[in-house]
Amino acid sequence: MSVAAIINPLSGAGADPRVVERRISFLRDRFRDTDVDGTIAVTERARHAYELAAAAASAGVDVIIAWGGDGTVNEIGSAIAGSSSALAVIPAGSGNGLAAAIGAPRDPAAAFDVAMRGRTRQIDAGEIDGRLFFNIAGIGFDAEIARRFNTLARGNRGMGPYLRIGLQAACTYRAQTYRLRLDGEAFESKALLIAFANGCEYGNKACIAPHACIDDGRLEAVVVNDRSLLSRLWSGRHLALRTAQRARGVTFRSIQEAVVESERPMEYHVDGEPGQASGPLAVRIRPGLLRVKTPADTAGGTG
Repeated sequence: MSVAAIINPLSGAGADPRVVERRISFLRDRFRDTDVDGTIAVTERARHAYELAAAAASAGVDVIIAWGGDGTVNEIGSAIAGSSSALAVIPAGSGNGLAAAIGAPRDPAAAFDVAMRGRTRQIDAGEIDGRLFFNIAGIGFDAEIARRFNTLARGNRGMGPYLRIGLQAACTYRAQTYRLRLDGEAFESKALLIAFANGCEYGNKACIAPHACIDDGRLEAVVVNDRSLLSRLWSGRHLALRTAQRARGVTFRSIQEAVVESERPMEYHVDGEPGQASGPLAVRIRPGLLRVKTPADTAGGTG
């Protein structure tokens, strides 16, 4: 089996300059101990993970390990989607949403074992504005949080800063009116956010779509109507409790395609990576597009 490991040197590193050395040493030792033909690369710039993964997939590498956060995983997944290469994840980011969806352990040794001995599973991808996502894409409030979070220096990221930004955005974010078509059903909403979920949680157990499933050929569309500041803060508890379906003013639809329009430019994100659109946003499901490595005892059909 051929394996390529791609390390983001900034994900989860904080201010420790030796993190990359330790990750490289760990992988070298594991490759030697398991007698695996493995290569190791370290990203140097934005989109470098995509380039490295695309080259590895073209060379027919069997497993490509993403050691990083949601952005790194998205780049690598986007590069190898539709190929014979399988994605494995060693989570090292602030959210690790897709890692949670596929059951990737947080412990590097356990995650490496999944990459080597786990089962290969086909999962769906979503597409918004021509960009692939494997966990969640969102428009509005969560995209605003993603944009603000991505302006932070890497050493200043983590759960604490994410919560602080979320509270600040809750106090200042101004909702806008959207026109939506969800599998042909048209309606209008002044929405706080619109999420399209392949996996069920943003990361850190913040669950927006409890019934989302990464291999059912559908996306869960979640439209959260705008609400008062107090209600915004109080409603946030449903993410931690995994009870979003009980929140008032929230619409759920299981869909295969959607179009979202607004009179104003729309901020969106794909797996936490920000984007902006001035015209209609087209969304669709891409069934079974990505091969991933999951724990051998993971049951199929889970989100």
